[in-house]
Parts: sequence; C-alpha cells; structure tokens
Amino acid sequence: MVFNIKDSQEREILRSFPREVEKKEHVWIPMSDGTKLAATIWLPKDSLENPVPAVLEYLPYRKDDFTAIRDSARHPFFAGHGYASIRVDIRGTGNSDGILFDEYLKQEQDDALEVFDWIVEQPWSTGSIGMFGKSWGGFNGLQVAARQHPALKTIITLYSTDDRFADDVHYRGGNILASDMLWWASTMFAYSARPQDPEVVGEGWKKNWLDRLENTPPYVQEWLRHQRRNSYWKHGSICEDYRAIQIPVFAVGGWQDGYTDAVFRMVENLPNAKGLIGPWAHEFPEVGTPEPTIGFLQECLRWWDHWLKDLDTGIEKDPKFITWIQEPVLPEVNYESRPGRWVTDRSWPSSNIDYQELSLSEGKLTINKTEEETIEVPSVQEHGFYAGVFCPFGQPGDLPSDQRLENGKSIVFESAPLTESTDLLGHPYLKLKFSSDQENALVTARLSSKAPSGESTLLSWGMLNLNHLHSHEKPERLEPGKVYEATVKLDSLGQKLQKGHRIELAISPTYWPQAWPSPKPVNLTVYSGENTRLQLPIRNNSEEEYQVSFEKPAIAEVIEKEVVREETRSRNVIHDTIKNEWRLEDFSDEGERKLLQNGIIHGSKNKNTFKINAGDPLSAHICCEWELTIGREDWKTKLLTTSEMTSDSTTFYLTNTMIAMEKDKEIFRKTWKESIPRDFQ
Repeated sequence: MVFNIKDSQEREILRSFPREVEKKEHVWIPMSDGTKLAATIWLPKDSLENPVPAVLEYLPYRKDDFTAIRDSARHPFFAGHGYASIRVDIRGTGNSDGILFDEYLKQEQDDALEVFDWIVEQPWSTGSIGMFGKSWGGFNGLQVAARQHPALKTIITLYSTDDRFADDVHYRGGNILASDMLWWASTMFAYSARPQDPEVVGEGWKKNWLDRLENTPPYVQEWLRHQRRNSYWKHGSICEDYRAIQIPVFAVGGWQDGYTDAVFRMVENLPNAKGLIGPWAHEFPEVGTPEPTIGFLQECLRWWDHWLKDLDTGIEKDPKFITWIQEPVLPEVNYESRPGRWVTDRSWPSSNIDYQELSLSEGKLTINKTEEETIEVPSVQEHGFYAGVFCPFGQPGDLPSDQRLENGKSIVFESAPLTESTDLLGHPYLKLKFSSDQENALVTARLSSKAPSGESTLLSWGMLNLNHLHSHEKPERLEPGKVYEATVKLDSLGQKLQKGHRIELAISPTYWPQAWPSPKPVNLTVYSGENTRLQLPIRNNSEEEYQVSFEKPAIAEVIEKEVVREETRSRNVIHDTIKNEWRLEDFSDEGERKLLQNGIIHGSKNKNTFKINAGDPLSAHICCEWELTIGREDWKTKLLTTSEMTSDSTTFYLTNTMIAMEKDKEIFRKTWKESIPRDFQ
C-alpha cells in the first residue's frame, strides 16, 4: 500500500485558512499503565482563548514517516477550520511504547478511551470529540464508538467493516481469503516490527526494537486458529449489536474497494447513519482513483460543524444514501476515471429497488422459468488468476482482466442482448440448488457484462463455503450426492447495464487465489429450475431525485519530499506448460522517499507469489516477501520478512521469518513455524 498523494490529480491546494495553524510534534499521551502514546496535534493558534472540538485519527502506520505526507494534506485543513486535529500512533507502533500483538484488540480500544479522557482535560478542548479514518482507522472508529465514551459525539468511517469474520481479509463467505489473509498478516508482521525513532525517544529505541522483533507475532497464526465465527471474531464486530452505536456515523465506501458491502449494512442498521459510495479504490475521496474525486474534506467539515459545533450545515437534510452509478466500460486493469452519475435514496432498503429474477438453463440466463436440468460444474484449480486484487489501492494492475480469460474454466450462463439499459444498485444473489461429490466444498459466482464485441467486464462476485451453509459458527460436512439449497450473496454494485450487452453468470467450485482450495477436487451438480436463479437489484428511480453536488477537492499543502527511488508495479500470470503449474507474481516497489521536515528516509518492496498445479488443490502455495527500510544518513535499519502458507488434506502449514539489519549488519533473525488443523476449509 502506498500512503502518498498523487501529484497529477487536480485539486485546490490551500495555504491559508480561517484560523492560523500551529503544529505540536512529539506530544506524549500517558496511559494509566505507564505506557506513552505518541501524538501529533494541529491546532488553531488561538485555541487557548477560543477552545475547539477535537478530531482523532488513530492508526498503526507511523505518523512521523509512513503516513506523514498524507497526514499533512488533511489534519492542517481541519485545524485551520477550527478543530484540534490529532494523529496518534497505536500502542506498539511508530514512536508509541509497547508491542502490537494483534489487530483490534480490547487494549487498543481501552487506550482510545484514555486518549479521549486526556483530550477533554486539555485547555484548548471544548470536550467534544469526533473520530475519522479509513481502513484500520475506520474499523477502530466503529469499535470505539460502541464503547460509548460520553465525549465522542460522532465518527466518519471509510472503507471499514462491521463484520470481522465474514467481511474482512480473513474469511469471505466462510472461506479463507487466500489472496489476502497471509498477505495482510505478512504486511503487519513487517510493519509492526519497525523501530522507534532515536531522535524522538532517545537511547531506549534499540531495546524497544529488539523487543518488538522478538515478540511481535505473525498474526496469521491466530487468525488461522479461528476458522469459524467465534468469540474471537465477534469481538470488534459491531454487527453483533448495532444498537451499541448511538452517535451519528458517516460511512464511506468505493466500488473498487473491498469493504463496500458494509456501508449498506450500516446505513440500514445503525440508528443514525448516512452513507456515501463513489467510484474509488481504497483511498480518501479527495485524492482517490478513479475520478471523479470530490471535496471530501469540505464534506467532513459540514459533518463536524453540525455534530461538534451545533451549526446548521444542512447535513440533516441530505439524503440518507448517496451512490455513484457507473457507466458501462470495457475491462481494464486500472481506470483513470469511471463516468457515471450520483443518485440518492431516502433509506436502505430503498423503495427504488426491485429484484428481477433470471432462470438458469444449459448455458443460458432467461426471464422465463425453466424445467429442472442437471448441470455439471467441475473443478478447475487455476480458475481465478484474472480476478484482480480483493482490495484495490488504485495501483496499476489491481483490477480484473477481461473475463473471457476465466470463462473457459467455469460454467457460464449468458442472457440474450438487453433490449434496454438498466441500473443496478445493491447485492445480486444466486439461489442455488446443488449437490457435491465431496464432503468439503465451496462455490463461487461471477457476474459480468459482455459487450457486443465480446469483452467481458467483471461487475461483482461472491463465494460461499458450502460447509457453512447453515452457520458460520457450526459448519457441517456435506453428504455427497445429497441435494441442498444455498444462497450466494455477491458483492454490492452500482452499475448501469447497457442496451445490447449480455449478462454473464459464471459458477465454479474454485477461485484461486481468492479462495483456498477444498482438500479434494470438487464436482458440483447444479439443478436448474425454480430453486436455482439469479436475482438482480434493479433501480427503478421511483423516488424524487435529490440533486447532488460536491465542491472541488481541496487539501492542505503537503510536506516536501525528495524521491529517492520511484515506484514500480508488475503483475504477471505464468503458466509452466510442462509442469502444468500456474503462478501469479505480484510485485510492488512502493519507492523510497526522504521527508525534508525530519530527514527520515523510508521505503518498501513487496512480492507475493501464488502457485497451484492444475488438478491438484493440495499444491496451493503462497509466499509473501517484504523489504522495509527506515532511517537517516547516520541511522539505517532494514527489515526482511518471508511468510509462506501451504496445506495437505488435514493441516495448514505456516512459516514466517524475520531478519533485521542495522547499518547493513544483521542483528536479528527468527523463524516462526506453526501447523494448524483444517476446520471445514
């Protein structure tokens, strides 16, 4: 992931604000157990005479180097408009004390509550607080909101989830998300082991670093010990009790992001929430791709001013839900822009949505009901290599390729050319009557739009661990040959279907590397007829439309940097025809840059390799490698990590190795090995 600001995007750069801003660096916030958290605070200079509300961003990604560029675009903006904008490194990360033992621990929430207590006591504080953040910062904003601290009045959560088990980088539809579980664990394995800055914390940095290196665990071990929905995953999943969050929530998503589904659920279930979904990947909407970007920081100010300053900014009159309906496009692995239009809904579920059902017959999707037929769906282990990444960050190569490359490896059903254009908004569903020849099985479904010229653009996909048919908490073996019924929920979409295009539905019991393969090759039998059908969410525009307009994107002037090494990206699918081995090599050199404000030089490289042999699900192999550098001219550190995952029919095998170097000399090396039984995976 790249925490940077693209210079090429058009936006207004603000160098002055209504209130003059001062930056307080290396502020220490004491915890009750003696731990100190590192904070940077941007304040209006007159805040002692005119106290202000506070907004907090609370992350593990190192405020003084790794996110310093992006932080400088956002926090001074809020401060200049009358807020104390606070950026805190989570315990065990950046310059904060301690070790980060896992994501979203209770300790993380407890510390946030103590940060609130500290803020309330400051002479510049009015005692009203908001939280904002994307991804990790969006997750913990929701989790902390459920703790109901009286000073926390509202949150803005971007690209986050309410469900840590079924809608994050660990398990999707009850399946191991093979493309991302190990990758994200390997990322945090390396990120969390980086050292403190000796210029900030003093001589104790080395002792703390060695402690982090020795005791920061590979998180994947704990994640893989919990292969079903249990108390481990319920912790931090606000869907367990939406009523715990009583404060207003502004939930933001993007159609290219991996967490868009949660916005629909939060708008539906939280007592005081509004939702916004644009065309973006996993990045803030004022700097995200693809275009159009929006004046999102101005929208945040409207939200903060209303809920933290009691000003009438019109927020309460805004629609409940604003979404971007994308125009049809031919498949590309990245887009600079996605044409479309904003639409609004007064509630979700919306009276604007009707479901249209399409029946399946041999190779066809039809609006007419069909007689029951048996359709055989075989295993092709290399199906899925052209799916793109689960959660795009806007890098070249992130998006799905032309699905004609996949369709020969699955069973495809195709509609007649559409006689009129249609808008889709919401979740497609596949109702499926099936049987399996194995006790353990999964099913995946892809929904695509086929152009008259033949190109097939992936619109949505979903997968279901069929052993989790009735429960993610209590999976059961399938009885081979027995007929079951399942519902596969595909990812949400906001998409116009073009007249003359065809709808494609593809079904398969494999989807590598998104889903870890079943232990044995699976052959599914699908029974068409009234119990097997595709449901599409048709937007009928029955409500009166609210005219949506956003200001031009504006940010504060970002800090100066010197590019030491440029970014590069490659993503290659390789087929060894002799071994019949398929391999995806995904390499990202995120470059190296020097921050002129503090002299820190930091960079990263990441290579992920996914391999499988045709016909052999037990040949699945993932290797994730990281190289992280951080230092100055006279202080240089490097981390090299390797994380691997394989399996046999009964067991998963994990190997994680970390090497640390100081001034090109190895000072630490350790390997963690773990064997974990398969649990209906």
